[in-house]
Amino acid sequence: MASTTSPPPQSRTKLSKTIHSIITFKNQTKATNCLHLHNNKLNSSNNHFNKQLANSSMYAFVAKLFATVSSLKAAYAELQTAQFPYDGETVKRSDLEVVDELKTISDLKRCFMKKQIDSSPVHITLLLSEIKEQQSLMKMYQITIRKLEVQVKSKDLEIDSLQKLLTEANSTNDLIETKLNSSSCFPRFDGMNLSDLNLTNFVSVLNYALRSVHDFVKLLICEMRSVNWNIDAAVNAIVPDVFFPKSSYKCFAFESFVTREIFEQFVTRFDEDESDRFYNFNEFKKMKSLGAMNLLNENVRSSFAKFTRAKYMRLVHPKMEMSLFGNLRHRKTLNSWRFPVTGLFGAFAEMARRVWMLRCLALSFDEEVSVFRVRKGERFSNVYMENVVGGEISEGLLVAFTVVPGFKIGKTVVQSQVYLSSVEVDSRQKETLSLAKNVKMTRPM
Repeated sequence: MASTTSPPPQSRTKLSKTIHSIITFKNQTKATNCLHLHNNKLNSSNNHFNKQLANSSMYAFVAKLFATVSSLKAAYAELQTAQFPYDGETVKRSDLEVVDELKTISDLKRCFMKKQIDSSPVHITLLLSEIKEQQSLMKMYQITIRKLEVQVKSKDLEIDSLQKLLTEANSTNDLIETKLNSSSCFPRFDGMNLSDLNLTNFVSVLNYALRSVHDFVKLLICEMRSVNWNIDAAVNAIVPDVFFPKSSYKCFAFESFVTREIFEQFVTRFDEDESDRFYNFNEFKKMKSLGAMNLLNENVRSSFAKFTRAKYMRLVHPKMEMSLFGNLRHRKTLNSWRFPVTGLFGAFAEMARRVWMLRCLALSFDEEVSVFRVRKGERFSNVYMENVVGGEISEGLLVAFTVVPGFKIGKTVVQSQVYLSSVEVDSRQKETLSLAKNVKMTRPM
């Protein structure tokens, strides 16, 4: 058998060294790769951090820029406000603030162009910018408040001026009313004889009286609204279930109530003297040249004073008076045979004076005078009625209520003024008007 021989010791040593060198190189290569990988990760993290830092700095830079612009705007607004009225100290201070803010904006522009926008620390820059922004807003609010205060003062001065003009206008109106209440109101009656009296004169005085009814109703509604009365409920209590296409038509309901009360017993004679036509005509001439309060205070127990007192008691209910004035002073004054000096009673007294004048004139005619009202549900008649609203009359419209009563003087009729609406007619209301057929038609102007 052949024997196995081992390699010489020198060859083994060289192989071992070679293997050891290879293993060492591999280990070094791994270590180098790990180190490079770690360095790459570290560089990536640093780049991300630097990018975030740059974004935060830019955000803080922009916030500082906007805060500076807001501060510039507030300073310039204050500078403009201080011009009218002129405030030298405020103008000087605001001017310096405007210059400072412009310099700050210029510095920010230069930093941006040189890419020197680092704002360290960022959170403090953001906080300071927010504070500056809020301070600018507060300054703008204060400027706005001052502007509004100036406008309020200007409006107050304008209101005072308008109130003076209103006072002057009211004084002028009072003078005109005084002239109208004087004899120049009906100059044609000054030299007129009783034999010259005609229906045209009656219609003129009727229109004169109706104007005072309108004025009193208008004032009464204003007083009711001032104490928050429910106008719709009041209208429905006077004329139930009537439709008003316009809210302005509701005043006709109040006029209907007033005329119904004020013209009740219109031609009733209270004194023996009133049977004399000449006496009534002279009373008419006397009353047309005097004011209502002068007539009342001249003789507090005259027929006219009694008429005014009784009609007020009927027209103005105690609950209404308490609601409007908070007391019953008007009634207490009237019960003591004195007369209140208030706007509402003054308007009422003037209305009573004109109605009494019309009554005196009516009793001056040698023909019989009567008053009529049209019932609800009656068909419209051009002979006896006038549509208070005006315009064409549609089919199906019936009389809802009478606004102003009509008058019959002999065989001549002065038309009543009625409000028309679609109403249901009660069987008891299907009666025709019992007036003469042979009549002349006279329309109130």
